[in-house]
Amino acid sequence: MKAVRLIILLVVAAVAGLDLPSMEGIMSTSLVTAVAAQNSKPTGKMVYHDGPVLPGTQNIYTIWYGCWNNNCGLMGDTQTPELMADLLISIGGRPYLQINSTYPDSSGLAPTGDLIYGGSVEDASYSHGVDLKKSDFAGIISDQVNNFRLPQDPHGIYVIVASGDVASSETGFCTAALPQTHGLGIVNGNTVQYIFLGNPNRCPTVAGPQFFSNGTRLPTPNDNFAFDVLASNLAYALNGTLTNPRGNGWYDRYGLENADKCKNTFGQTYLTSNGARANVRFGARDYLIQQNWVNDRKPRCAMSR
Repeated sequence: MKAVRLIILLVVAAVAGLDLPSMEGIMSTSLVTAVAAQNSKPTGKMVYHDGPVLPGTQNIYTIWYGCWNNNCGLMGDTQTPELMADLLISIGGRPYLQINSTYPDSSGLAPTGDLIYGGSVEDASYSHGVDLKKSDFAGIISDQVNNFRLPQDPHGIYVIVASGDVASSETGFCTAALPQTHGLGIVNGNTVQYIFLGNPNRCPTVAGPQFFSNGTRLPTPNDNFAFDVLASNLAYALNGTLTNPRGNGWYDRYGLENADKCKNTFGQTYLTSNGARANVRFGARDYLIQQNWVNDRKPRCAMSR
């Protein structure tokens, strides 16, 4: 029924003459993507729509929204921010993110996948409530910039990670058909790139189906379910941010971005020491991260070019 409702909305949008790939404005999520994501086959050639990509080195910052300390009861999680820092220090420039170099702009410049981790801050005040809307993300970033806790960086990607007691109904978080949220916000009159990651503990089987079998939770590479799901979701969102930052870069005829075409595919895996499955190692840690779409003569889902 969900797919039927989306198709009805899609028809209404078409009759109204709306430009479907940009219906969400600066948000990359669209009704086209939501419907197409129901189809598990990554059909459709990637098409360049003349918009920018993000070449060169990007700086990445994390904002831990909500409660991430030991005073949160069952929601408390001090380990995930530490593990995320390890990932962000080690993922930049790896063959995995270099897949995005197959998505050049009109002048031939393409994302390199080079990232510099710029640090993290915590917003423990729930400054924008416990059900975040799209309009809240720029405000969350602006609060940190204007309080001099983070720089206003034209080459920055700001990653907002919500604690387990924070919802985001408007973005479709915990809806299986919708991709991870990335987009643009306005901070002090300037645009900034952001990624929003909901907490997998709110909807474990929807957020991290790769770690379930017949309803039973499986081991995860770093023995932290929330983080191991977030690692894959962050990679997913980064790939779309680098190749389609403004919603008019690279996507196929269905509105699918590169990572959308490989949703929940992981390729060849190996067994880790704790009995979990993984498919890549960055630094000293193993991860199970979804594949990305290689845009060359043999388009495919892969972990490297």
